[in-house]
Amino acid sequence: MKWIDLPPVWLLACLVASWLFPVTLMMLRVPWLAAGLLIVAVGLTLAAVMEFARARTTVIPRETPTALISSGVFRFSRNPIYLADLLFLAGLSFWFGNVTGLVLVPALAFILQHRFILKEEERLQGEFGEEFESYRARTRRWM
Repeated sequence: MKWIDLPPVWLLACLVASWLFPVTLMMLRVPWLAAGLLIVAVGLTLAAVMEFARARTTVIPRETPTALISSGVFRFSRNPIYLADLLFLAGLSFWFGNVTGLVLVPALAFILQHRFILKEEERLQGEFGEEFESYRARTRRWM
């Protein structure tokens, strides 16, 4: 059952909830903003996954990493894939004018931080010690 407690599943749950319980406002339909957020989300995800592949370490949240990635998009955010999840949810919410999805953005951020990020940072601290501390001091969690 651990496979179901993964960030993309939580993102999907938020998308489904916003679809099942929509509160829509036509004035939120901002297609250029939404398209931009979606493009940034896809770009962040692809760039981050490529950095994981280059470092030959895992992208799976509960697995122990074999490398500390601080290059590419990880210079700007310690969690670019999670940031991409939030941008994706916000982008689709703007696209469809769905206030429910926008309300779920901070909820998803809370879930990601408390179910994944804090535990990942503990593992990174344990594996990389001072190197991770230095990285954490110079790179923000979200952006």
